[in-house]
Amino acid sequence: MTGRLKTPTGRYGGRTAEERQAERRRRFLDAALRLFGGTPGYRGTTVAALSQAAGLSTRQFYEEFRGLEDVLAALHLQVNDWAEEAVLDALASAEGLPLAERAAVLFRAYARGVTRDPRRIRITFVEIIGVSPHLEEQRLARRARWIDLIRAEADAAVARGDAAPRDYRLAATAFIGSVNGLLHDWSAGWVDATLDEVVDELVRLLLGMLRPEGWRPAAG
Repeated sequence: MTGRLKTPTGRYGGRTAEERQAERRRRFLDAALRLFGGTPGYRGTTVAALSQAAGLSTRQFYEEFRGLEDVLAALHLQVNDWAEEAVLDALASAEGLPLAERAAVLFRAYARGVTRDPRRIRITFVEIIGVSPHLEEQRLARRARWIDLIRAEADAAVARGDAAPRDYRLAATAFIGSVNGLLHDWSAGWVDATLDEVVDELVRLLLGMLRPEGWRPAAG
């Protein structure tokens, strides 16, 4: 099937066609989170199994998606959007805090957002890998957004005199890799630490990047 079927219009059961379509889409994504993020995983799931889990038909599936890869792409974006929203809300509440405290707020929000549900971690760090060039491009694009956020925080710290001035492009890229790797390993049970200890370690890594040995903030 190469395209979506035409969606009916008009009201039914007191809801518009757009509302019914949004509800169907949500049900498919909820089912995909359970199946892709748990058992049997993305590669072991069929359209029929996903439709059954959603309580909908395969015909309705193809009204919303071209195939399972489209579902995985939408779910990956949704999981990242949840984490990004949590971080931005936390940063807004941390305005004016010292650098170390602000960094702790940032990573605590991100860590709790992505580890709250182990299925989200699997979608973000496991199931998305190696599916197709399109999904790899999407994954790297979303990672670039996190890199840009770290760079913006670093540049703001430099402007306040709280961090050493330099180009943080490569450092932010390496740091995001460390963040994702550590959180994945922690969620898999390979790191013997609490989530707060993981966050504290990430804060130390960030401060070491922003404030290298020998550098001191300018006198106020």
